Amino acid sequence: MRLESVLLSHCRARPDKLALACGPERVTFGELGRRLRAVAGNLVQAGLRPGDRVVLYLPNCVEFVEAFFAVLAAGGIPIPVTTRLTLREVSYFCDDSSAAMLICHEAQTAGVATEIVPNRPGLKLFAVGTAPEGFVSYSTLREGEPGALPVLPSEQDEAAILYTSGTTGTPKGVVLTHANILIQHGFMNAVEWGISGEDRYLVVAPMAHRSGMGRMINATILGGTLHILGHFDPEAVIDTLDREKITVFGMVPTMCRMLLPVLEAAPERAASIRLMPVTGEAFPVPLKMKLMELMPDMRLTSFFGMTEAGGVTTLAHEEQFSHAGSVGRPSPGVEVRIVDSEGAEVPTGEVGELLVRTGRPGAFTVMKEYLGRPEQTAEALVDGWCHTGDMAKADADGYLYIVDRKKDMVLSGGFNIYSKEVELTIGELPGIRDVAVIGLPDAVFGEAVTAVIEHDPDDKPPTPDEIVAHCRASIAGYKKPKHIFYRTALPRNATGKVMKHALVAELSAELADEAMA
Repeated sequence: MRLESVLLSHCRARPDKLALACGPERVTFGELGRRLRAVAGNLVQAGLRPGDRVVLYLPNCVEFVEAFFAVLAAGGIPIPVTTRLTLREVSYFCDDSSAAMLICHEAQTAGVATEIVPNRPGLKLFAVGTAPEGFVSYSTLREGEPGALPVLPSEQDEAAILYTSGTTGTPKGVVLTHANILIQHGFMNAVEWGISGEDRYLVVAPMAHRSGMGRMINATILGGTLHILGHFDPEAVIDTLDREKITVFGMVPTMCRMLLPVLEAAPERAASIRLMPVTGEAFPVPLKMKLMELMPDMRLTSFFGMTEAGGVTTLAHEEQFSHAGSVGRPSPGVEVRIVDSEGAEVPTGEVGELLVRTGRPGAFTVMKEYLGRPEQTAEALVDGWCHTGDMAKADADGYLYIVDRKKDMVLSGGFNIYSKEVELTIGELPGIRDVAVIGLPDAVFGEAVTAVIEHDPDDKPPTPDEIVAHCRASIAGYKKPKHIFYRTALPRNATGKVMKHALVAELSAELADEAMA
């Protein structure tokens, strides 16, 4: 069963129903099906072959949805990339995946032409909007009579490659299958959350990000209507909720904090919302209470998941206060184990690494593999169990609690930011002996990326402005440090490893003292 096949069945069955809305643009299922087939056919004519990878370097827009499914229908594998990433990062994804094509927005064409194309003469380029020399206009892909779609090999099951970083700082391509995405967002979410094709969905998070993609897949695969916003703006969100009578709207806590003042001024404008699935850092109880006070008919469900393992747990509406500190219990069909460093299960209430299994990797919700990385795949997937890198404990009733991250990661504004990637980027600058990146508490974003620079007393290290500028040029803006501290020596244990927990305690107290001063 393939994603585009499910969507096309809705296009045939309800051609006049609204499928996509983005600003003034409205696209029915019938028109979406026509465009999907036309774009897929023209991509094949342009040389796309089964298994070829296509980078989608696009903002939230109608073309993102069209291109994602059209690439699949043509036999390709989409690689969604958020436009918040830098050209250096996108260039790496093109190389690592051996991409055959890249579809971008006109706002990115100049950078793509100068930074990505020179070393990749065979990369075929398409642009949404004005297409300069060397690019094919995406609009031309919609032209012509849609022909028959290619018959694809039955064993071709890859549906998307999503890049995630890790302890090495080098992003890895997570290969997700059609089954991975369909089962999670077309079946499990539908059963657990009670969503359907009758719902109107609003997506604000980047659709190239797993959470934004989840809402896109929910809507399209279930036959609902997807309303798309290009970026998060509280006034625009409230206006869309009110005007379009949105019923399902997913957020991370950071968005909720920013939305709250506008929501408090006119809660009736969000009265149509019946379900709010939330993820990200632990949702603070006062925030939950306020939301439920303002929207008494809304049901809030929170979930824990990761790109490699899909959705792992769910905390239902009724459990939001009785088990406020928990990420919930494993979703039906998801097996979990909590093990020590030797792989033995720990007793109830004790902390260990969380392992997840849903059958053969790639067959249900756990990823198929890391692209081109057999050794790292073997480390992550052992006897069918996915090693999440999260340290957790379980109570006697099966509720899970994430207590630490085995992976060195900062969770800020709903984004996973891997410390090693930021450390390697900052370490490229002269005058730095070592650097430690940690997350400190932040009232809006949950955690703030913080860099602690170790330098020789006689050296002149780069200034905070220089560090931030270098990070902006090299990695996505949300990964840059908000706080920068300087030390002549980082705290280390007997083996020389930086004791980041000590830095977190020390600097959290320092920032708290500054706030009270």
